[in-house]
Amino acid sequence: MQIFMLKSEISNLQSRVLMSGNEAVAEAAIRAGCRAYFGYPITPQNEIPAYMSWRMHEVGGAFIQAESELAAINMVYGAAATGVRAMTSSSSPGVSLKQEGISYLAGSELPAVILNVMRGGPGLGNIGPAQADYFQSTRGGGHGDYRTIVLAPHTVQEAVELTKLSFDLADKYRNPVLLLIDGILGQMMEPIDSWGEMPEVPRVEKTWALTGAKGRAPHKICSFFIKDGMLEQHNKKLQEKYKKIEKNEVMVEMYDTDDAEIVIAAYGISARLCKEVVRKMRSDGVSIGLVRPISLWPFPYNAIPNGIKKVFVVELSAGQFIDDVKIAVNGRCPIEFYGKTGGAFFSVEEIIEAIEGRI
Repeated sequence: MQIFMLKSEISNLQSRVLMSGNEAVAEAAIRAGCRAYFGYPITPQNEIPAYMSWRMHEVGGAFIQAESELAAINMVYGAAATGVRAMTSSSSPGVSLKQEGISYLAGSELPAVILNVMRGGPGLGNIGPAQADYFQSTRGGGHGDYRTIVLAPHTVQEAVELTKLSFDLADKYRNPVLLLIDGILGQMMEPIDSWGEMPEVPRVEKTWALTGAKGRAPHKICSFFIKDGMLEQHNKKLQEKYKKIEKNEVMVEMYDTDDAEIVIAAYGISARLCKEVVRKMRSDGVSIGLVRPISLWPFPYNAIPNGIKKVFVVELSAGQFIDDVKIAVNGRCPIEFYGKTGGAFFSVEEIIEAIEGRI
């Protein structure tokens, strides 16, 4: 179901309003000061470029449907270099095609937001929901020693809030930020209770941006360092920045973990179902809780409480997120896995049955 609104209606979105996840993220990006969007159609994120195609015009921004995913990410590079808040969106195979450009953004220390509405894979796969892009997102799918900040909402409201935060973090660290949601969250409709404090234009002064010399020394933005030792020094600088991000930007929700003997670890849409799993199992007397990473990188490695008897990892993949959970647990207790692949989805009852069979 597509919702079309007039400019006057959009400007009055101050209270509770029903929107799809994709359209809510697009509107949140505009309210966060995004004024350059470049994309290429692929299901299940097509509502985003469709929304941006008319909304960007209304706010005086730039919208271009690029000829390919490769073109789109390089357009983001060019816009970001001028200091504009820039964004692209795609879905799993489309984001794969953007990886070289994302590495260039990171290497050039350019802020940008990349939204991945995940679908089933590998290959073209299908258009069902999935979480199988975890490695691609958190391990840096492109070449070289670089990192992208990765945020994963579990509701449409949180997607709005994390979209705004994505632009702020991108500017704060001059680094690409990847917002990771799945096909269900992108397509489902939920009420937005608050748009938060979202300025129409970013407040960060970008003294490094390419805006024309205008009487000052020219700026240079690139990721090419050919002289001996230059690239090593640049990489050391990047690694120091990543250490600051790991220290300052970890985000996690601890749900009913204070007295838990068993913990579920899940993120995104899977975590949303697992909250209901926790509620139902607790009503049956099981001491269970949920650890939900919101930042997938930097990962909350210290979040798994001591004294836990077992951790259950629930994700829509063959097992990728579980690798970071294993690092966090560090052998302190057994880890069980329950997942589905290829665009398949599980129910609350299936998760409960899987956990009860292994307690």
